[in-house]
Amino acid sequence: MPRHSPIHCIVPPDILQAVIKEGSREERESALDTMATDQTFRLARAAVAATLGGFQRQLKVTGGGTGGKPQRTIYDQRNGESMAVGTVARSEGAPPVKDAAVNEAYDGFGATYDFFWDVFERNSIDGQGMPIHGLVHFGKAYGNAFWDGEGNMFFGDGDEQLFTRLTKSIDVIGHELTHGVTQYEANLAYSHQSGALNESMSDVFGSLVKQRHLGQSATEADWLIGAEVVGPTLAPALRSMKEPGTANQYDKQPADMAHFLNTPADNGGVHTNSGIPNRAFYVVATTLGGNAWEDAGQIWYESLRDPVLRSNATFRAFARITVRQAQRLFGAGSPQVQAVKDGWEATKVPV
Repeated sequence: MPRHSPIHCIVPPDILQAVIKEGSREERESALDTMATDQTFRLARAAVAATLGGFQRQLKVTGGGTGGKPQRTIYDQRNGESMAVGTVARSEGAPPVKDAAVNEAYDGFGATYDFFWDVFERNSIDGQGMPIHGLVHFGKAYGNAFWDGEGNMFFGDGDEQLFTRLTKSIDVIGHELTHGVTQYEANLAYSHQSGALNESMSDVFGSLVKQRHLGQSATEADWLIGAEVVGPTLAPALRSMKEPGTANQYDKQPADMAHFLNTPADNGGVHTNSGIPNRAFYVVATTLGGNAWEDAGQIWYESLRDPVLRSNATFRAFARITVRQAQRLFGAGSPQVQAVKDGWEATKVPV
């Protein structure tokens, strides 16, 4: 049966709601405008079926002598709110332009593509060289970025108080593209624990794209998401994988299952409860040390691709898969397996 494909935003609605309740008049108006835009497109997307599932799991990652080069197109939406692509601002191989947002999206997509290709030999979003489309200058002072479920990534310019340009953080760009990877692999349902896993996958690989781009080890990284796109009201970042719940004054992410939030809001708390698997990955990566995209990243990537991972997976189900994948990749008695167990134990998720 086809499933609906909602938009996947980087900014959680609970933060916007908190700003509406507690912020200044200007901040409230900006948050209200962003939420209204988000809701418009959630309603529009509710009628679009995602024709994914089992078929997508049969896709094979392109390797060998093919692939290795992205096909990027960046469109200028000119502050409009149409989801149809706008004017081509930069296409693959074209030189930089004067528009910073266009160049940031182009370069961020390039770094993300290179990450998935160089580390996992994955050829773009679908593993088959899918073109990468970025739509910048979306909306007027729009404070969000999202994957639309149909191959397009949208980025607003922010209002400079809550948010700056959403293209300024390479981990935000990596986050949105990873939503596409997750859709083509496990198609994790965007609600409750599976939805929180979906969001966590994007934070994990978005952070790994940033770390690899900067040449940072697991211990050198800040493990913050969106540090470059938040304004003074939400500084220093949108989320912290190291210490969920501490990224900004409105951050209420739990760090373990003892503080799991049961809520009907935000599709069952997908942005909030993602702090739990986020911290599990942080513990695994820093326990192992070195480059987080190597052993820890490989375990998470292979777990995302595991045919046993169901679209409605719970944290516990995913945790068990990561242990099994660590055993398969590195051996049953390896430090990697113990690190994975330690990560989930730290977040009180039984394996």
